[in-house]
Amino acid sequence: VQLQAFGGGAVQTGGSLRISCVYSGEIVNYVLTAWYRQVTGKERELVAAITSSDSIRYDDSVKGRFSISRDKTANTVYLQMDNLQPEDTAVYSCRIVGGTSDYWGQGTQVTVSS
Repeated sequence: VQLQAFGGGAVQTGGSLRISCVYSGEIVNYVLTAWYRQVTGKERELVAAITSSDSIRYDDSVKGRFSISRDKTANTVYLQMDNLQPEDTAVYSCRIVGGTSDYWGQGTQVTVSS
């Protein structure tokens, strides 16, 4: 299984970006897909997650601004990020968890300038 993230970039405060995580290969007993972010020197933090039953969870810092969704036919999970703030600047990575598996993709940089 391979994961690849797309769509990062640089925006100004209040702007929007949509990042995508495309995965290939079979995921046995798929459990969830999650987006994490990490700033250099800080711990990685969970941003949003969506489960096989489409249950969704957001970190409090992004509730009301970010939206996670998935397209099962395209093997893609999206993170729509609106009203971006400088504190959202980070490397965003996607993760897929299966029954006995755990996959990570490379990160994509999101930079928000004030």
